[in-house]
Amino acid sequence: MTTSPGRRSSTFTRLLRHGFTDPSAAEQLLDLDALASVRSDPVLLEALGATADPDLALRGLVRIVEAGQESERQVLLDTLVTAKPLRDRLLGVLGASEALGDHLARHPRDWQALVTYESADLNPGVAEFEQGLADAVDPDSLRVAYRRCLLTLAARDVCGTTGLAQTAAELADLATATLRAALAIARTAAPEDAARCRLAVVAMGKCGGRELNYVSDVDVIFVGEARDGVDETKAMQAATRLAAHMMRICSDTTVEGTIWEVDANLRPEGRNGPLVRTLSSHLAYYQRWAKTWEFQALLKARAVAGDPELGAEYVEAVSPLVWGAADRENFVPDVQKMRRRVVDNIPADRIERELKLGPGGLRDVEFAVQLLQLVHGRSDASLHSGSTLEALRALAEGGYVGRADASQLDEAYRFLRAMEHRIQLHRLRRTHLVPEDEADLRRLGRSLGMRTDPVAELNKAWKRHASVVRRLHEKIFYRPLLDAVAQLAPGESRLSAKAAAIRLEALGYADPAAALRHLEALSSGVTRKAAIQRTLLPVLLGWFADSADPDAGLLGFRKVSDALGKTPWYLRLLRDEGAAAENLARVLSAGRLAPDLLMRAPEAVAILGDPEGLKPRTREHLEQEVLAAVGRAGDAESAVAVVRGVRRRELFRTTAADLIGSYGTEDSPAEQDHGALVDRVGSAVTDLNAATIAGALRAAVRERWGDTLPTRFAVIGMGRFGGHELSYGSDADVLFVHQPREGVSDEEAGRAANAVVGEMRRLLQLPTADPPLLIDADLRPEGRTGPMVRTLKSYEAYYRRWSLVWESQALLRAEHMAGDEELGRAFVELVDPLRYPMEGLGEDAVREIRRLKARMESERMPRGADPTLHAKLGRGGLSDVEWTVQLIQMQHGWAEPGLRTTRTREALAAACAAELIPAEEAQTLDEAWVLAARVRNAVMLVRGRPGDTFPSDARELAAVGRYLGYEPGHVGDMLDDYRRITRRARAVVEERFYGAAG
Repeated sequence: MTTSPGRRSSTFTRLLRHGFTDPSAAEQLLDLDALASVRSDPVLLEALGATADPDLALRGLVRIVEAGQESERQVLLDTLVTAKPLRDRLLGVLGASEALGDHLARHPRDWQALVTYESADLNPGVAEFEQGLADAVDPDSLRVAYRRCLLTLAARDVCGTTGLAQTAAELADLATATLRAALAIARTAAPEDAARCRLAVVAMGKCGGRELNYVSDVDVIFVGEARDGVDETKAMQAATRLAAHMMRICSDTTVEGTIWEVDANLRPEGRNGPLVRTLSSHLAYYQRWAKTWEFQALLKARAVAGDPELGAEYVEAVSPLVWGAADRENFVPDVQKMRRRVVDNIPADRIERELKLGPGGLRDVEFAVQLLQLVHGRSDASLHSGSTLEALRALAEGGYVGRADASQLDEAYRFLRAMEHRIQLHRLRRTHLVPEDEADLRRLGRSLGMRTDPVAELNKAWKRHASVVRRLHEKIFYRPLLDAVAQLAPGESRLSAKAAAIRLEALGYADPAAALRHLEALSSGVTRKAAIQRTLLPVLLGWFADSADPDAGLLGFRKVSDALGKTPWYLRLLRDEGAAAENLARVLSAGRLAPDLLMRAPEAVAILGDPEGLKPRTREHLEQEVLAAVGRAGDAESAVAVVRGVRRRELFRTTAADLIGSYGTEDSPAEQDHGALVDRVGSAVTDLNAATIAGALRAAVRERWGDTLPTRFAVIGMGRFGGHELSYGSDADVLFVHQPREGVSDEEAGRAANAVVGEMRRLLQLPTADPPLLIDADLRPEGRTGPMVRTLKSYEAYYRRWSLVWESQALLRAEHMAGDEELGRAFVELVDPLRYPMEGLGEDAVREIRRLKARMESERMPRGADPTLHAKLGRGGLSDVEWTVQLIQMQHGWAEPGLRTTRTREALAAACAAELIPAEEAQTLDEAWVLAARVRNAVMLVRGRPGDTFPSDARELAAVGRYLGYEPGHVGDMLDDYRRITRRARAVVEERFYGAAG
C-alpha cells in the first residue's frame, strides 16, 4: 500500500475517521501478511472503530493471529468477518483489556470460548463457572481456566449483554467457583488434613454481597470443626494448613500471573487472630469483643466453599448479632466515628482521583446504605441483603430513603462502579484511581459509550455523579425524618414514627420523640419559612449528629428559628451563606454557654455568616463603641445595660470562633495550634472585660460628677486579667489606684474614688439577661481588710514598708486596664522594682515562695477532687506552671528584659531563649499549661458554668473531648493523655521550682 510523498492514503483517513489515534502504526499492522485476507474488509474497520481503543484492539488481534498455528489463523479471521457476535465480543475485549489480550496471545485458542453462546452462557452461575474450571489440577491450570472464564464474562460486559449488577454478581460467582477449585486442589495435596476437619469458607465484602470488582481482594472468614473422633487442636491445625494453601493457590504469582489476593483479615482479632476458628469460638468473640464495624462487615457474610452445612450454620448464628448491632451500648459513638470520612491516609495528590474513598466516592454510598440497614434491619427483614443496590431499592420501598434520592444514588453508584470496572479491566490491576493520562481517559470514556469528546464527557459525568453522592450520602439519613412528620402525596412511602425514632436514636439523639416534635414544628406548613427549613434541616441534622449533644443542637435551632424566623435576613443567611448554617450547627450543639449567649440576643447569629465576623475586635474598637454608647444613654444603669450587651455579643463572637476553630468545618480543618486558640480566647476576653470596665467607670463618673472625677482614677489588672489569660468564667482581678486632682482634699478624693468603685461593681452585677462581670480586689494590700482604693503614695508607702514576697509575685501580672493611663503607667513603674528585684530573690524569699506553694497545694485543693485531673491546682496544672515561670521572672527579670511580661507563655519563651530553662522542659511546661487552660475553657463552654475538673456526666465529658479533638468513644484516651502530659510537667516543676535547678 504505497502513496505519493506528502499525501495520506485513503486507509489513513478511514482509520482516523474510525477512532484510531495512531493511524500510521495501524496502517502498518494492517499491511502485515497475517491480516492479508481481511485488511480491506469494511466490517473489520467498523468493528475496530466501535471498540473502546481501536489501536489496542488491532494490536491485540495481530498478536493472537501471529501466535496461533497457521491452520488456525484463517479459521479465526474467517469467523471474525462472518460472525458478528464473535467480532463484537473479541474485538470489544481486546479494545478494553490489554491484560486479556496478553492472555489470548499466550493461549490463542481461547478465542473459541467466545464463538457461540447457549442460553446458559448468557447468565452463567456458579455451576457453569465450576464446569469451566473443572479441568484445573494445579495453580497454573487454574489461572488459565479462570482467565478463560473471565474472558467470556468481560465480553458480555463490554458488549452490553449484561449490566453492571449482573456483571458484578457473575464476578462473585466466578470467585466462588475459583475458591472451591482452589480448596479442592489443596485437599488433594493434603488428603490427611482434609480427613481430619470440616472447613467452611465464608465470603465477606463485595464477594459476599455478590457485587465483586474485576480485581479486588476476596475477603473471607474460615470456620472449622473437628470430624468425629479427631482431636480439636489437631483438626484446627489441619484446617489452618488447608486454608493457608487455598489462599496461596489464588494469591501467589506464577508464570500465568495471579488471580487475586484472598484476604482473611476481617476475621476475629484480624491478623493477630487464628486463621481458622470453630463456630463456638467465633460466636464467643462476637458476643464479647467485636466492634460495630465488624458487625457491619458481617452484614455481607455468605457461605461459598467447603462444608456447606457448617457455612450455613455460621451465617445463621451471626445473623441475629448483625441485626442486633444497633442495640449495642457503643453503637452511637461508633457510628459517629465511622460516619466521618477517613481520607487522611490518602495522599493529597490522589484524593481527587479516588473513585472509592474520595469525597463523593463509592464508599459514601456503601457506608450510608449499610448503616441504614443496621439501624432498620433489626425490625425489617426485607433489608437483609448483601448487595448495595438491592438494599438501596429495599430502603426506598420501605420509605427509609426517599425514592428520588434512592434513584439518584442508584444511578450514580452504577456509573461509578462501571468506571471502576473499566479502569481495572484494562490491565487487571487492583486500583480505584481515575487515570491522568489522556489516552487512558479517552479509552475509559469510549468504553462507557462516550464518543463525541470522550475525555470531556467522562470528566463531566464523573463530577456530576460524585457531586450527587457527596450531596446525598448524608442527607439520606435525615430527609426521611422530615417526611415522617410531613404531609406526603398519596401512595408515597414514609418512615413510621417508630422507625424515625429508631434512626434518630442511632444517630445519637437521646430523646427521639422530642426531636421529632422539633422537626414537625420547624418543617410543617406551606410557608416559605417551612420550605427553606425543609431544605436546611437534612444538612443541619447531620452536623448536629456529628456533635456530642445533637438534642441540644436541634432544640437550640428551634429556639433561634422561633425568635428570628419572621425576619427575612435570617433564613436567607442560612440558605445563601455556605458557612453560616454549619457554623450555627457547631455552636448550638457544642455546649451550653454559646447557645445561652445567643438566645439572649438571637440577632447575633449574623456574626456566623460574615467572613470577618469571627475575628475578635480590638480593645480600641470596643472601647470606642462602649464609650459612645455610654455617652448616648440617659442614666448609668441604662448605659451599663448597653455595655453589658456589647460584652455578651463579643463573648458570643469569641465562643463561636473558639468552637468553630476547635471543631473545624467541612471547608476548614480544625486549628492545630492549640496555644494560639488559648491565646486568642485569653486576649479577646481580657480586651472586652477591660472595655466593659472602662464603660462602667465612665457611666459611674457621669452619673454623679459629669465629665470629671475629683480624683484621677485607674484600674490595674491583676492575675489572669493582667496576664491576658482570662477564661470564659474568670473574675476580673484588679487593684484601684487614684490620685487627688489639684485643689481637691485627700478626704474628698478618697470618698469619690470609693464611691466610683462601689457604683462600678453594682452596675456590673445588676440582675439582667446578660452575664455579670465580677470584680475581685482581694489582691490589694492587706487583702479584704485593707482599703478598697489607695493613692499612689499609699501604695508606695505600703510596698516599701510592709510588702510580702507573695505580693511581689502577684504584681508580676499588674497591667493598666482602664481609667487614667498616665496614673496606670506610674503604678506599673512603682511596682517594677518589687516584681523584678535587683540581683533576683534571696534564699529566704525563694524558700517562702516554695512554702506558700506547698501550702496552697495541701489546703486549697477541693475535697474529693482528683489531683491528677484538676486543671488549676492539680499536678502539672496551671498553678504549677505559672509559679515555676514566675519564680524565674523574679530571679532573672532584672537582667532579662524579655521576662518583664505579664503573660505566662511569653515569659516561658523568653526564659527558654535566655537559656534559663532547656527547650525540652519549656515545651513540656507550655504543652501542659495550654492543655489545662483549654480544659477550663471547655468545661465552661460545655456546662455553662466555670469548673477546674473534667465533668462527671458522660455526655458533658464527651463534649469536652470533642472540643479537645478526641473522637467519640475516646474520652479514656483524653484523660490518659491529660495525666501523661501533666505528669511530665510536674516532673519539670519538681526540678525547676522545688529542686536545686532554680
